[in-house]
Amino acid sequence: MFQYRLSTALALIITSCVLCAGRPTLAQKQYGPGVTDTEIKIGQTMPYSGPASAYGTIGRVEAAYLNKINAEGGINGRRIKFISLDDAYSPPKTVEQTRKLVEQEDVLLIFGSLGTATNSAIHKYVNAKQVPHLLISAGAAKWADPQNYPWTMPWNVPFQIEARIYAKYLLKERPNAKIAMLYQNDDFGRDYVKGLRDGLGEKAAKMIIAEATYEATDSTVDSQIVTLRASGADTFFDVASPKSAAQAIRKVYELGWKPLYIMASTGSSIGSVLAPAGLDKSTGIISAVYFKTDPTEPEWRDDAGTQAYLEFMKKYYPDGDLRDGTNVFGYSAAQLLVHVLKHCGDNLTRENVMRQATNLKNVELPMLLPGMRVNTSPTDYRPLKQMQVVRFDGKRYVPIGELLSE
Repeated sequence: MFQYRLSTALALIITSCVLCAGRPTLAQKQYGPGVTDTEIKIGQTMPYSGPASAYGTIGRVEAAYLNKINAEGGINGRRIKFISLDDAYSPPKTVEQTRKLVEQEDVLLIFGSLGTATNSAIHKYVNAKQVPHLLISAGAAKWADPQNYPWTMPWNVPFQIEARIYAKYLLKERPNAKIAMLYQNDDFGRDYVKGLRDGLGEKAAKMIIAEATYEATDSTVDSQIVTLRASGADTFFDVASPKSAAQAIRKVYELGWKPLYIMASTGSSIGSVLAPAGLDKSTGIISAVYFKTDPTEPEWRDDAGTQAYLEFMKKYYPDGDLRDGTNVFGYSAAQLLVHVLKHCGDNLTRENVMRQATNLKNVELPMLLPGMRVNTSPTDYRPLKQMQVVRFDGKRYVPIGELLSE
């Protein structure tokens, strides 16, 4: 009798195990700071005031896109609480606001914070705290350094890559150029200069004949433009944020200087730079792009991604300038953030956020240029590595080449 009962019990256990093995196992939820069954808390600093306030629209369009995601049910059923704080483009303020986000608001991650000097001020802090410092709006080479700073990842095409693309263009189209450079006196400006020098190679010493720098807080760059014009340069490489870029365009025009004008993408927005400076004064400027900078152009009329963007702007960010490429920049960054969080599933730990962000394979974002894909790996934190050289014709940017890499 005892043997029968034991055999029966053993059979029941085996049967139960087989049945359980045949059912999908429910993954246990794993949450990091700022995550619950209903919410994901994300932080950001952005210059809504100060010398780089034109970039504040990036934070606004990202907030608008995340509002759209919430209205559609959130990410795997969780709403995003997005806390974007003004740092006025001041590194000490960035430190203060980031500490507030991490230590008081307890955010899961920092997303899209803007600026080279500002992100530099928190670089070591967020990595020491092991907080994802994700898709930041800055392009210095140091942001993609997984060996030393594994919690930081950029969104921009690295500035050095962009500058090497300009060098490739100059060596082909104007190999005997005499180049004058204006750049911001920080890692942002110096990265572009290094990229251009590296790209020009042994010809750099002969081709670059004049340099001038400015501080982000300078009221004007007029005196620098006067000095650079006097150098006799026939090519001008302008590395500037929107306010200084617009000032430079106006001064170059007022002086009657007619160099081949190359504008870094950081100052190339039609809406926030060229239009305020004067579209007539901006005609002929050469830059490089990696997204559909002006979605109002006829060439994108039948493009599904562009039409979705225009509908989004009309509904969720009606005050946003459709011709301001920085809005497209922020919209695309927010889309990639959502992609990463969706792929985290119910494992919303800081470690898994970085695991997903560093294993992106051929991700398509609808406002990137045709043919571009987002790819990352644990040893390559650069999501974007291609750009297309364009020329402003007084109304729009016209492509003058194919997609180029470094």
